[in-house]
Amino acid sequence: MHFLEWVEQTGFSVWVRESGSVWSYPLIIFLHTMGLGFLVGPSIAICMRICGFASAVSLGPMEKFYPVMWAGFWINVASGIAMLMAEASTKMISPVFYIKLVFIAAAVWMMHLLRKSVFRSRDVLEMETMPIKTKIMAGSLLVCWAGAITAGRLMAYIGPGSTPR
Repeated sequence: MHFLEWVEQTGFSVWVRESGSVWSYPLIIFLHTMGLGFLVGPSIAICMRICGFASAVSLGPMEKFYPVMWAGFWINVASGIAMLMAEASTKMISPVFYIKLVFIAAAVWMMHLLRKSVFRSRDVLEMETMPIKTKIMAGSLLVCWAGAITAGRLMAYIGPGSTPR
């Protein structure tokens, strides 16, 4: 706990939490939101296509979304760490925070597996209908992103550091 309190008292953490500057917390939360859009948006598009929506859209070129998704992921890692540092002693003891991390880890792993099983197999790419295993993986990825986003939002309302309503 002493370490977490020390992290919260670093100059950077105090600036993020207390400065009131548009360049501190507002910019960081904006970057986190943009990173989320670049990560989850294309991921949802790929998953929905795999599940059979927009079947006229070719799946192969959608692999080009992966660099954008990884950029969004790393933006979220950096902005998430900055926000976490500002409230380390409350967020790091919240079970909701760890639920969010589990959903994110599962989603990132499934993104990797989906790329490997769909975009690395010419046979799968050329199928008119995706195999049920692939559809289940895409559906699971959608559930993981929904879980991560929901847990992230609930951190403000449930557990240590939440604001009573």
